[in-house]
Amino acid sequence: MKKILLVLIVVIGTSLNAQTIHYNIQSGYIAKGYDVVSYFENSPKEGDKNYEATHEGVKYKFLSQENLDTFNENPTKYVPQYGGYCAFALGAKGKKVSIDPETFEVRDGKLYLFYNSWGNNTFESWLEGPPNVLKAKADENWKKLKE
Repeated sequence: MKKILLVLIVVIGTSLNAQTIHYNIQSGYIAKGYDVVSYFENSPKEGDKNYEATHEGVKYKFLSQENLDTFNENPTKYVPQYGGYCAFALGAKGKKVSIDPETFEVRDGKLYLFYNSWGNNTFESWLEGPPNVLKAKADENWKKLKE
């Protein structure tokens, strides 16, 4: 009985880790705890621990019950692209790079996050890219990184 329980714990732990391995959750939450619904209102704000959700093993925080409910109605709409890693770095270099949660773009109904620190705003580089070329490269690179 103990062996079966141990096997179940290992299997469950492994499957949960496999779901979250491709998400940028260094702070414990996607988008460093910012409310992903608020990005679509063009006003990103940090969420509140009183309004949390888990989707695909990843934790999200929200500003309000209303935003939490909005997320729960269609969570895949609000999940940041590329697991919440910097879209520019994925497209230009094929690397997972952390983000500044206040540097973002909603393009074609999808949320893209970017690195912005020490005078390096990758959102500006993304716009110069051009974005459609970088997005295509990021999509290809993301598929490889997830394998």
